[in-house]
Amino acid sequence: MNRSISSRRAWLRAAACTVALCGSLASVHAQTYPTKPIKLVVPFPAGGATDVLARVIGEKMAASMGQPVIVDNRAGAAGIIGTDAVAKAAPDGYTIVLSLSNSLLTNQFLYEKLPYDPQRDLTMVYQIAAAPLVLVVHPSVPVKTAPELLKYVSANKGKVAYGSYGIGAYPHLAGAHMSLTQQADMNHVAYKGEAPMITDLISGQIQMAFASALVAKPHIEAGKLRAIGVSGERRMSVLPNVPTLAEQGLKDEAYRVTGWLAIAVPAKTPQPIVQRIADEVRKATQQPDVQTRIAAMGFEVKDSSPEAFAAAYKQERPVWERLIKQSGAKLE
Repeated sequence: MNRSISSRRAWLRAAACTVALCGSLASVHAQTYPTKPIKLVVPFPAGGATDVLARVIGEKMAASMGQPVIVDNRAGAAGIIGTDAVAKAAPDGYTIVLSLSNSLLTNQFLYEKLPYDPQRDLTMVYQIAAAPLVLVVHPSVPVKTAPELLKYVSANKGKVAYGSYGIGAYPHLAGAHMSLTQQADMNHVAYKGEAPMITDLISGQIQMAFASALVAKPHIEAGKLRAIGVSGERRMSVLPNVPTLAEQGLKDEAYRVTGWLAIAVPAKTPQPIVQRIADEVRKATQQPDVQTRIAAMGFEVKDSSPEAFAAAYKQERPVWERLIKQSGAKLE
């Protein structure tokens, strides 16, 4: 019995030493990190808002960390290809992803065969910005406020069409929620991107859509589209006179959530390295010129951290799951 207890104590001491050694090595590694270029994967095509933001932040991080930050565009399958590549990369801090909430959160509820599990295979590092959208209508729609729009779509059952830039994207989910709650039987038209959606909205082929401020603002100012309200909890700095939908009484969670842009790394990346990356991203996004660029894109800068991001993710996850289930959206 005594021999058994002694053996167990020896095993526990050895295990404790191993854990301490691993922690010490991780700490040493973090202190010297980075010692080579960092690959910043953007799972979308070059030239888009996510890519532009990655290059702006990557440049600031490189100057601060003393190593190049190389943007690697791996587009395809709604961000799945590039995000999956990062999920399967070595957890050493040298392969990170800057992506949208679709590939980091909502795709897990939308796709039946997602090749990675965001919660199991990735560590969320830093929420860079919220990405609220503006609800716009064709000028022929005789409404100016959100409550008026709800009454209009309800009174014109089956006659209103709304656009989105993809099945399961926020414009689809929010439009589906409006249709269901107002019993409006609206028609959903999914486009291969935001540009063709806006083109059809301007021409009157569809009557309403949620769109990015970056794309919609010039058409709003030209009178080709009418802004009804913005999603999220705060007004957009680029559209300060457009009230939020919540301000107008649309307090459903579908109208209060927003998409976002964020940094993630492979799961099991040492915590000191995760924190270093978060600190560097925060340092970059707090610089005035970067904040100006982010605001110009219609995004709202977040002051985040790994802990704050984890808490926000946990809170939003069931909301998005409900919205996707409610919409009936499902992709293979």
